[in-house]
Amino acid sequence: MTDIVKQAESYEANELFDIKNSYYIGNYQQCIKDAKKEPPNYGNLRLQRDIFMYRAYLAQKNYAIVLAEIKNNSPAELKPFKLLAEYLQNIANKNSVLKSLEQELDNMLEINHSLVIVAAIIYNHEHDYESALRILRNDDTLEGMALTLVIYLRMNRVDLATKEFKKLREKDEDATLTQMAQAWINLAMGGEKLQEAYYIFQELIDKYGVTALLLNSQSVCYIGQGEYTKAEDTLQDALEKDSNDIDSLINSLFVSSHLKVSVDVAKRQFNMLRNAYPNSDFIENYTKKEAEFDTLSQVYQ
Repeated sequence: MTDIVKQAESYEANELFDIKNSYYIGNYQQCIKDAKKEPPNYGNLRLQRDIFMYRAYLAQKNYAIVLAEIKNNSPAELKPFKLLAEYLQNIANKNSVLKSLEQELDNMLEINHSLVIVAAIIYNHEHDYESALRILRNDDTLEGMALTLVIYLRMNRVDLATKEFKKLREKDEDATLTQMAQAWINLAMGGEKLQEAYYIFQELIDKYGVTALLLNSQSVCYIGQGEYTKAEDTLQDALEKDSNDIDSLINSLFVSSHLKVSVDVAKRQFNMLRNAYPNSDFIENYTKKEAEFDTLSQVYQ
């Protein structure tokens, strides 16, 4: 075996694992930092590195970087993330992006894993779960299975998510995505399973470090157990890691309502959320309910 092949395999086993793992647990800055290291020029290592680097930029909402650096002549596996950046940056222009996405899917002659994942993510945002599952049907990667599981959970189909988890476990029982999938199912099941989910997230923290994503996940365990003070403390730690994390902001608002914080604090939390994520499902649903309440108030007045 040549030295360059050995070097590439060593890089793939270590650096690519670290890059992917950092992305999956929400340590996006570490993912980007590791991805900037120069890999050996062998196979598709550079491409895989770049894919997760740009995905981390998207997770940080650095859409401009992705839009500027992914060109028309970039590899086919990179281009879908430019489409995702366009969708996330300007939700108002989503119809155009959805049309482009459909054209790309129609023209896909062989499986493009990046395009499949991006399509599933966008359809998930659109609550078009049927289309997302249809796209993922032929993707047998760990990430494809994990995303399928998440969509089943969003559909409140814990039974189907559990079946999908069995496939994940058979493919790689020790993978981070498999461990997280087990915790997500435990969260959905509730009850005694909440403590098991908490321990899984804690094990990931002990092994790979603290992230806002993992802390927020632990806060959900506390919320499910009615431990709102512990949830609040955990969410404060999560927001120190990422002050604009949407899940942590929403959960903080929810916890505040149970802890009966002052109206001023609650308003401040809500305004932070609305300013940071004006087009989020939460804000759109809130605005809709607010309008419905105002209409009903007028009727009874």
